Amino acid sequence: MEFTRITSIKDPLFAQMHKLMQEIFPREEVLDFPLWEEPLEDPGIRVFVAVHEGQVVGATEYRYYEDWNVAMTDFTIIGREGLGIGSFLANHRKRDLQKLAAANGKELFGMFAEIYNPYLSQDHEFGGIKPMDPYVRREVLSHLGYQRLDFPYVHPSWQGDGEAVGGLDLCFMPGDESLGELPASLVADFLNRYYAVLPNKPQEWLAMVEQLTARKSVALLPL
Repeated sequence: MEFTRITSIKDPLFAQMHKLMQEIFPREEVLDFPLWEEPLEDPGIRVFVAVHEGQVVGATEYRYYEDWNVAMTDFTIIGREGLGIGSFLANHRKRDLQKLAAANGKELFGMFAEIYNPYLSQDHEFGGIKPMDPYVRREVLSHLGYQRLDFPYVHPSWQGDGEAVGGLDLCFMPGDESLGELPASLVADFLNRYYAVLPNKPQEWLAMVEQLTARKSVALLPL
């Protein structure tokens, strides 16, 4: 299996990846094909696919913020069972982020991720791929070290329609597992930068971020 970076929508592997995204994720979570052109060319956004026998069988997108020394996992897709795709992607991503942090003269502080909460919503089938089942994913990410940030979470729809998307938790995997909280300012600043690309923000999201800015810290809780 190969870990291959995609930097253009003209790459044939991208068409495969986007089709896989449409099969796996809800519509409001998938950016339209042509709108990927600019993000893929952004050197700070890292999109990699797992290629097995010429076919894209998995993918991950993530980014590293030098000024905060934190990363964000945008998504991880496992498109086929029985190939060890999850560990393959996680291990390659971890090594890549460790190199980026080392080049920044630091050890990675931690990584954010939005994680579906099936206890809030059971609407997502994820294309019938069992490893993508939200109960399974939640437990796997808990094993990796992710913890839930203690506040009700919504995010703006990637369709750009200003709708709020719920049914998820914002989580964080600290480099130091003894860490029990994050500065609320870090969480608010991260969300403002991450969603700056979407100008049409729902009122629920704006209120959530405003409440974060009024807090000192946010607790990390078990998933």
